[in-house]
Amino acid sequence: MVTILIIDDSMTNRKIYSRLAASLHADIRIMCFDRSTTALDWLEENSADLIITDFKMPQMDGATFTRRLRERPSDGDIPVIVVTAYSDHVFRMEALEAGATDFLLTPVDHYEFVARARNLLKLRTQQRIIQQRAESLQDELKLTRQAHDALARDSHEALAEIIDTVPALISATARDGSFLFINEGLASFVGVARDDAERRDLVVLFDAGHAQTSLTLNAIVFETGAALPAREETLVNHAGQSRTFLTARTPLRRAGQEVVGVLTTSLDITERKAAEERLSHLAHHDTLTDLPNRALLRSRLRQAMARGRRGDRAFALHFIDLDRFKAINDALGHYFGDQVLVAVGERLSGLVEPGDTVARLGGDEFAILQSGVAGPQDAEALADRIIAEMGKPLLCDGQEVTIGASIGVTIHPRDGTDEDDLLRNADLAMYRAKAAGRDTWCFFAEGMSPGARDAMKTEADLRSSVARGELLLHYQPQVELATGRIVGAEALLRWARRGHGLVAPGNFIALAEETGLILVISEWVLRESCRQAAEWLREGLPPIRLGVNLSPVQFRRQDVYDLVVRALAESGLAPELLELELTENILMENADEAVEALQRLRSIGVCLSVDDFGTGYSSLSYVKRFPLNRLKIDQSFVRGLGSDVSDTAIVQTILELGHLLQLGVIAEGIESEAQMAWLRQEGCEEGQGFYFSRPVPAAEFADLLRRQAASRALPFAAPLAG
Repeated sequence: MVTILIIDDSMTNRKIYSRLAASLHADIRIMCFDRSTTALDWLEENSADLIITDFKMPQMDGATFTRRLRERPSDGDIPVIVVTAYSDHVFRMEALEAGATDFLLTPVDHYEFVARARNLLKLRTQQRIIQQRAESLQDELKLTRQAHDALARDSHEALAEIIDTVPALISATARDGSFLFINEGLASFVGVARDDAERRDLVVLFDAGHAQTSLTLNAIVFETGAALPAREETLVNHAGQSRTFLTARTPLRRAGQEVVGVLTTSLDITERKAAEERLSHLAHHDTLTDLPNRALLRSRLRQAMARGRRGDRAFALHFIDLDRFKAINDALGHYFGDQVLVAVGERLSGLVEPGDTVARLGGDEFAILQSGVAGPQDAEALADRIIAEMGKPLLCDGQEVTIGASIGVTIHPRDGTDEDDLLRNADLAMYRAKAAGRDTWCFFAEGMSPGARDAMKTEADLRSSVARGELLLHYQPQVELATGRIVGAEALLRWARRGHGLVAPGNFIALAEETGLILVISEWVLRESCRQAAEWLREGLPPIRLGVNLSPVQFRRQDVYDLVVRALAESGLAPELLELELTENILMENADEAVEALQRLRSIGVCLSVDDFGTGYSSLSYVKRFPLNRLKIDQSFVRGLGSDVSDTAIVQTILELGHLLQLGVIAEGIESEAQMAWLRQEGCEEGQGFYFSRPVPAAEFADLLRRQAASRALPFAAPLAG
């Protein structure tokens, strides 16, 4: 029966390891302990074939437990696997020095757990078979010399037959390095017949380096009489192929307990090591571009700083942010965006020297660790090459795009003494490059920190604005020009930023779209608008149409139909009281998909309008194609009424187009009675602007509706609110 001890203070881990261990052998006994001391007490009267222990344990850690175990003659050669974390490098070394056989990294990979445990159980089984046979031989040595000689010959042959069946490299060597015996596996590995190999020594069969290491380790076994913990080593076979082995060394004794040789058993773990290397590569490289990731970059920064302290040359860190990637990703999709990122990684890799590191930090951010710079001029030269290369068109999937980049540059040790300082300051310099107009680079300087930090603080504040309840909506009335009655409202976003007062959307919407926060913000605006409109109805106010702006990013990257249906269902608002205001860009990008999505919204009763009409495509053909209810004349044209012939002609044309297609028309930005009167005379149905009211909070807008209900009609010749 195979016995496995599992030592872990976590019940969950004990259950997981027990389940995995149960798959290792048909006849197995698993003993679980939550304390190392309890396990040692149990081992006083029992034995085990494998021990798996967590390093961080109460009362006694994994290293101390292993050291105590190795001090006991009966348990000195039991394989011990210590479970620890990636960051516990010091702890892993301490465990290995204490005599641990192997270790696993948490979270434990189940396949790796089974593979390592099975290998060590095989090694333990082989050691026991050989040790038991050796002990049997020792007993037989007590017989007479004649009987001893005969039995020795027979035992040697029997032992050789047993050893030849074991899938490992097995040998016994004397103090001088000569072989007492080897198995067929080792003879085949070195390409020598076993009888010939046994007449040779380590130096002849292996390279000088391996032979010397083996002699040194064997000398320790001869001197101490104790087994050595298994260690990994690489051997080259007769065909020149390198293989990795887990090798254990144990003393071979005569009846009088004299150590007469060292038994060496090597188990091939090449495939397991390859799996470990694959896992390590995945942990330290970006899965899309296969470039080093942030963790590996930080490691190489630390290495470069250590070399710098030893007198090596300075190095530079380039923090690279792609300027127009988000727009490309939103317009052309994530698959195309991924191709662009891969192409950028390849271009950057082609710009650097051997020994430099190109890393992808995440999203559209890359970094280059430029080693061995003689001064700022070397960093400038590379930054110029990057800007030039990023400015060249990229051909991906048959489509040509241009992105550009903004770069922040730091130099060690001038701009930071640790990796955090260098990364942070390079990021600040990158923000300064973006503020300077993009497609450029900027060195870090102490004077730039306040402004750059303000930009980073703005983004951080915006990210938490929804959770902190800092976003709010103001509502601007939409008035029927013929009667002066309020028939609708447009919901307009404001940010009540702490310490800055009320911030208009023009000061943060571009940042929200660049960072992707616009999706969260736009969804909040839609849900809050529907909730507020339904609340006004519950208060007994008359129903009005409420206009909500859709972001182009939101329309491209989210299922707008699903968002609208959920917002209406949560609020209880009737679909016909919601109007979605779309930009011309939304309609023209992926027009076929837009038509389908808008038709689904119209089918449930939602109204649709084109915002800022006249500033973009303004084509009769596209207006006819989409299921629209209303056109909104942009305020820039309304502002020029009566003073600019072109603006007047454009407004007249939009009104005629709306009437021809039986679409409603509303004019934005009405600021004077003359503008209002002209529009009414030309047949414009509705208007909004400061002439009637500025955008006001929900409570003030509700008061406007109450005043209107009380007076039955409001004169359009006078403002509704100040």
